[in-house]
Amino acid sequence: MPSVRTLATEIVAREGGFVNDPADPGGPTNHGVTIGTLRRLGIDVTADGKIDEADVRQLSADQAVDIFIEHFFRRPGIGSLPELLQASVFDMFVNAGSNAIRVLQRLLTDMGFPCTPDGAIGPQTIKAAQTAAEKAAPYLSDAYGIARRNYYYALADSRPASRRFARRRDGGKGGWILRAEEFISPKYRLSAAQHAARVAKWA
Repeated sequence: MPSVRTLATEIVAREGGFVNDPADPGGPTNHGVTIGTLRRLGIDVTADGKIDEADVRQLSADQAVDIFIEHFFRRPGIGSLPELLQASVFDMFVNAGSNAIRVLQRLLTDMGFPCTPDGAIGPQTIKAAQTAAEKAAPYLSDAYGIARRNYYYALADSRPASRRFARRRDGGKGGWILRAEEFISPKYRLSAAQHAARVAKWA
C-alpha cells in the first residue's frame, strides 16, 4: 500500500481547490478541508484571531495533507483496519466523516461479522474487519466500495440538493460515484445504462 502521506496527497488532488458551493453543507472548502474542520481544530491560518473564509482560502495543499493524516487517518484509527481497506475508508472519511466507518460497520455486520454502527473504530470493529479480511480478502475492498457508492446514491435520493454530486448535468456519473468507483474493480463499476437506471426516478 502507498504511504499515508501519498494517500493524503492523492485525496487533496481529488478534492481540488477552493469552492463555496451553496449546495454543499460543508460551506467554504479548500483542498477538501472545510471551514467547520478548521474551526473544530482551532486552526487560524491567517493568525488574525478569527477563523473565517479567508483562512480556508489561504490553506495550502501541504497543510491540508497534514490535517488529513493527523485528524482523518491517525486519530480515527484507520491504520488499525486491514490494509486493503485503509485507502478507501480514509478517502471516504475525508468526504463523509464518521459515516465512512458506519458504512464499513454495517457491511461487516451484513457479512456475518457483527459490530455496532457507532462510527468509531474500536476493538470490536477492528476484530470484525480483520476476520472479514481473512475470510473474504478478494471481495472485501470491492464490497466496501460498492457499499460506499450505495451510500452516496441513497444520500442523493433523500437530499435532492445533493443529486448534482451523484449525477452530472448530462446524466453521467457525478463526482461522488466516480470517486467511490476508483476503489472498485472495473468489473463491479456501473455501466452508463445502469447508472441512468439508478437515477431515473430523480427529477
